[in-house]
Amino acid sequence: MKTPKAFQAIETRDLAYFKDLVPESAIFIDAENLEKYGHDETEDLQFNPQVVLKPASADEVSKILSYCNERNIAVTASGARTGLSGGALPLYGGVALSTENLNRILEIDERNLQATVEPGVINQVFHEACKEKGLFYPPDPSSWGSSFIGGNLALNAGGPKAVKYGVTNAYVLDLEVVLANGSIINTGARVLKNSTGYNLTQLMVGSEGTLGIITKATFRLLPYPKHNMLLLVPFASALKACEAVSAIFQAGITPSGMEFMERDAIDYTLKFVDNVELPIAPEVQAHLLIEVDGNYTETLMQDCEAIAEIVMNFGAFEPLFADNEKDKAALWTLRRRVGEAVKSHSIYKEEDTVVPRAELANLLGVVKELGNQYGFKSVCYGHAGDGNLHVNILKEEMSDGAWEQDLPKAIRALFTAVKKMGGTISGEHGIGYVQKDYLDIAFNAVELNLQKQIKNTFDPKGILNPGKVFPE
Repeated sequence: MKTPKAFQAIETRDLAYFKDLVPESAIFIDAENLEKYGHDETEDLQFNPQVVLKPASADEVSKILSYCNERNIAVTASGARTGLSGGALPLYGGVALSTENLNRILEIDERNLQATVEPGVINQVFHEACKEKGLFYPPDPSSWGSSFIGGNLALNAGGPKAVKYGVTNAYVLDLEVVLANGSIINTGARVLKNSTGYNLTQLMVGSEGTLGIITKATFRLLPYPKHNMLLLVPFASALKACEAVSAIFQAGITPSGMEFMERDAIDYTLKFVDNVELPIAPEVQAHLLIEVDGNYTETLMQDCEAIAEIVMNFGAFEPLFADNEKDKAALWTLRRRVGEAVKSHSIYKEEDTVVPRAELANLLGVVKELGNQYGFKSVCYGHAGDGNLHVNILKEEMSDGAWEQDLPKAIRALFTAVKKMGGTISGEHGIGYVQKDYLDIAFNAVELNLQKQIKNTFDPKGILNPGKVFPE
């Protein structure tokens, strides 16, 4: 790999320094590991680092960054590498700094409904540890069984529960962050109200590893809901399914999950996932997966009855009510595995569009119109209650030329339409590497320049996750 003049390639003296700093078991330069840490779940992209480091403390992270900053060595934070925007790709080689060994749940404070964790903790592990104490950490991205809290923070991850409970940044009280020069800072405090200075905590969440490396996070928690009910609602029209979403909220109901899946999304996933069966009538073209939760079953049943009545006005068929934990788990498995299923079917690109929820049907219509115009097939699913539609564009029979030259025009047209609807180009996957050339659609020149100035203030030499977010 070519190393740009702006960054120093790893030399023998650098490896000697790292070997003195971290145990031998925490440093990797072999081809297998360099390849492993050279990709995430973004398409088939591959950019290998020159060394992988796995520090186990903020102090070790500090010393690594201080050294790399002085030597102009690129550093890319690496978590579970489940991202879909190329945010963890070491574009310029250098160091892949893995948070795998920063993997402790440090405290679950039951008195104050708070928890402090390191970035290498898996989302689902954290969720279940809180649940054991009757507490609730709601953000639950589809990759929650493998994605790290650090990556969730870097991308401000959402998930199905975001429709009722909000995304990651709604729960962060304080972060311990190592800056590019090795300084260790705290961004907030363990309080629910904080009007002290600029909000560096919220600035850091969603910054995709470009401003600092998070080494500790304190979250607020909620009491765990005692009950939930789940409906799978089939529709003859995907557009009508999207239209029904806004009507449910207008009726005063706030589901804890509201997921949209086109017919192809479920068909692909049923073939991909074992031990899940779901008979689907030929006329069904889409589903809404709707969950309500709370502490009183009577209230939840009333909500379900009201939802069933509303969706019938949009051409829905009889809803399927999952009345036991096994059936609920099966339906959520189908939804969470859609992305993997589509990826196994064809070379694809996934766009993470988000619009005001009442515009969801319009967004779906634009996607299909652009598919007809540019000759691609799309499979759409996502967090309907948030207006967050994941658009999977399949290559299938498209020529290489059309895929490489025409598809970017279609994506730009899609993002331009999204912006006109009051939306933006990423709801939860981030900008990373693959979306940075479209950032001009979301921001004007003044807005972009302000963000670049922030980046320059935190990381003057640009060593942290270089080549991401901003167009070059």
